[in-house]
Amino acid sequence: MSRGEEFVSEADRALRDTYEEPMSLGEYVDRVFEEPTVASQASKYLLEAIEAAGTREVVEEGERKERYRFFDDPHNDGEHAILGNTEVLNSFVDDLRSIAAGRGKDEKIVWFDGPTATGKSELKRCLINGLREYSKTPEGRRYTVEWNVAPTGDSRGLSYGDTSVSDEDDWYESPVQVHPLSVFPPEVRESILAEVNERAEGHVPIRVEGRLDPFSREAYDYLEEEYRREGVEDLFSAITDEKHLRVKNYVVDVGSGIGVLHSEDEGQPKQRLVGSWMRGMLQELDSRGRKNPQAFSYDGVLSQGNGCLTVVEDAAQHADLLRKLLNVPDEKTVKLDKGIAMDVDTQLVIISNPDLEAQLNQHAEKNGMDPLKALKRRLDKHEFGYLTNLSLETELVRRELTGETEVWEAEDYEELEERIRAPVEMEVKDASGSTATRELAPHAVEAAALYTVVTRLDDDDLPAGLDLVDKAVLFDRGYLQEGDDRLETDDFEFDDDASDGDHGIPVTYTRDVVAELLQTERDRHHPDLPVGDVVMPRDVLNRMAEGLTEAPVFSPGERTEFENRVVTVKNRIFERQETDVLEAMMHDRRVDEATVAEYVEHVYAWGTDEHLENERGERIEPDPLKMKVFETEHLGRFSTDSYDGTAPSPAVRQFREGKVITAVNRHAWEQRGENFSVGDIDLSEIPVIKSVLESYDWEDVARLHEDLDPRQWDDPPSDTETAEIKETTIQNMIDLFDYTRASAELTSRHVMGQVSYRWD
Repeated sequence: MSRGEEFVSEADRALRDTYEEPMSLGEYVDRVFEEPTVASQASKYLLEAIEAAGTREVVEEGERKERYRFFDDPHNDGEHAILGNTEVLNSFVDDLRSIAAGRGKDEKIVWFDGPTATGKSELKRCLINGLREYSKTPEGRRYTVEWNVAPTGDSRGLSYGDTSVSDEDDWYESPVQVHPLSVFPPEVRESILAEVNERAEGHVPIRVEGRLDPFSREAYDYLEEEYRREGVEDLFSAITDEKHLRVKNYVVDVGSGIGVLHSEDEGQPKQRLVGSWMRGMLQELDSRGRKNPQAFSYDGVLSQGNGCLTVVEDAAQHADLLRKLLNVPDEKTVKLDKGIAMDVDTQLVIISNPDLEAQLNQHAEKNGMDPLKALKRRLDKHEFGYLTNLSLETELVRRELTGETEVWEAEDYEELEERIRAPVEMEVKDASGSTATRELAPHAVEAAALYTVVTRLDDDDLPAGLDLVDKAVLFDRGYLQEGDDRLETDDFEFDDDASDGDHGIPVTYTRDVVAELLQTERDRHHPDLPVGDVVMPRDVLNRMAEGLTEAPVFSPGERTEFENRVVTVKNRIFERQETDVLEAMMHDRRVDEATVAEYVEHVYAWGTDEHLENERGERIEPDPLKMKVFETEHLGRFSTDSYDGTAPSPAVRQFREGKVITAVNRHAWEQRGENFSVGDIDLSEIPVIKSVLESYDWEDVARLHEDLDPRQWDDPPSDTETAEIKETTIQNMIDLFDYTRASAELTSRHVMGQVSYRWD
C-alpha cells in the first residue's frame, strides 16, 4: 500500500469511528438507557465535554489551582489554548453546573468581558474545537432526527430549499438539530427521562423540555393527518416508522449545534437570531394562506446553535440583539413569525471588549428608570484579565512569534524556568528577499514577558522589601527564595481587590516590537561571529520602553508608569545572565555531592552528639577541620576569624543548628522510617545545601582565578588565564544553556563589563 493509500485508509477509519448508521426512534431510546450522556441538554452537554478532558494542577497568582484541560485545546494540539485565567474559567464551569442542574441560573446569559488580547477569541475557538471532537466520541455522540415524507403525485413533499430530490435523498434532517426525544408526547418523554435519570450517575439530571421544531412539526402533522384519515390505530408508531423517521448522529460544529454571530454579520434582529422567510418558496408551497415553516432558512445564530452552544462575538456590535435575547434562557423559545414559535435549547455565551459595559451603563444614573436594567440583571459576567504569570506570558509571546502551540506542562518549576529562559531562532526575509537567521538570545523572550507582566501588576499592595519583579516571580512559582528562607504566597497579604491584570502592556504590542527587532540587523560587529543577527534582552527592553511614546493604545499616564517599571526588569534579567556566566565559568569547580554529603553527616553528628563510621567500620568523631574548611572555602559564609582554631563561634554554631540540622530534621520527618539515615535524603532538595551545590559569586571566582582580568574580556591576550577562562565559559554557556557562540559572546561581554567596575 502506498503512502497516499495509507492516508486515505486512515481517513476512512476516522469517518467510520465518527458516524453511525441511522437508527429507529426505539433503538435511540435503548441507546439513551445504555449511555445517558447522549441525551443531555445543551448546558449539561457542554459541561460533560469540559469534564471529560480531565484536569491538571497549575500555579497562578501564586496559588495552586485545578485547571480543566479542555481549555488547553487538547484536541487541536493546543493551537487555541486559553492561557491563564483559570479562576475565571473554573467559575464559568461552576455556572454551567448550576445552569444544567436548574439551580437558579437558568435565566442568565454568560458574558465574557475583558480587554483585547486576553484570550476571549481563543475561548470561542477552543469551545468549538472541544465540542466538535467530543461529539465524535461514543459518550459524546449528538443525535437529531430526519424525516421522509415522500412526494405523492404532483405534490412537492417535504423539503427546505429550492431543490427537488428522490429516493434516499428524500430524507431531510431537522434544520435546528432538534432533540430526538422531542418527538414523544410530553408525558411519555417525562417517563423516559425519569427512568434514565434514576439509573444515571451524577447530580445533574437530563432535561428535555422543548417541542419539535416548526419544520419537524410540519412533517409530523402531515403524517398524522394522512394516517388519521386512513384510520390507522397505532398512530404514533405509524408516524415514527423507520420509513418516515430516523435518528442520526451529527458532528457538532459551526452551523450544526454551534451558532456564532460575528461582529460583521448584518440583518434585522429576527434574521440574525433565527433566519428569514424565503419568499419564492412561500409562493411555491401550497400553504393555504399560512406561512409554511418549510419556507424558512433557519440560518440564524439560535437555529445553528440549537442543541449545544450559541456565541455572540464582539457583542457591542450586536447590543440591539441582546435585548431580544432577554427571555430566551428562561422561556427557551423564539418566534419565526407571529404565530410560529420555535423552542430553543442552547447555552448562550456573549463575548465583548469593555466597550459593551460602557454601553450598558449609559443610563446607570437613572437608577430604577434605566431601560437596560433588565438586560444587565440577566448577564452573568466573567472577566478575562491580562496574564500575570511570567511562564504563561512567555509561552504566549513565543506562540505569537513562532506559531508554537504546545501547552507547557512541567513536573517542577525548574523545568518551566528552562523554557522561560530558552532562546528562539527564526528565519526572516529582508527587503531584498534574502533569508537570514535571527536569534533571540537566552532570556530575551523572558525579558519581554517579564516586562509586560510587571506593567500589569498593582504596586499598591506590595509588602515591604518586595518590588514588582518579586511579585511577578511569586505569582509564577508560588514562593520566593531569600537565602535559606522560602516564603510562600500565604506569607504575604495582597489585596483581594487589587487591579492585577486589569491593565498593562498587551501581548500584541510586545509581539510587534520583537518582530520588528527580528527584521533589523543591529550595528554590532565581530570578526568571526554574526553578532548583528542576535537580539539581546536589553535590545528588547529598550525598544519596548522607547516605543511606548509612539503607541496610540497607551495614555500619557500609562506611558510614564510603564517606563518607570523597566529598570527593575533590567536588573532582574541581568542577574539571570550573570548567573549563567558564573555557572558556566565555575562549572568545572562545582562542589560534588559526595563532599556536601560528608559535610552534612559531620554537622549532623556534631549537633546530635553521635558518632560516624569510617570506611573500615570504625566509630569516629565528627571532624571539626573538615567542617571548618567546607564552611570557609566551599560555603563562603565564614572567615577563619569565626573559629578559635577549629572550634566554631556562636554564629557558626547557630548556622549549623538553625540551617543545616533543622533542614535535615525537617526532611527526615517528611521521609521518616524505621531505618532512616542522613544518606537517605536528597541533599539537592534542601535549600541551604542546594545553594552550595549550584551558586557561586565573584569572590569565589577571584579566589580561584587570581590572574583573571574582566577588563580584557572582550579581546583577551592569547595564552593568558583570561583567554583560557573565556573560552571555557563560552563553551559551557553553549553546552549548558543553549547559547550560540555569538549570543554567549555578547552576554558574557555585557556581564563582565559590569563586573569590571567592581573587580578590584
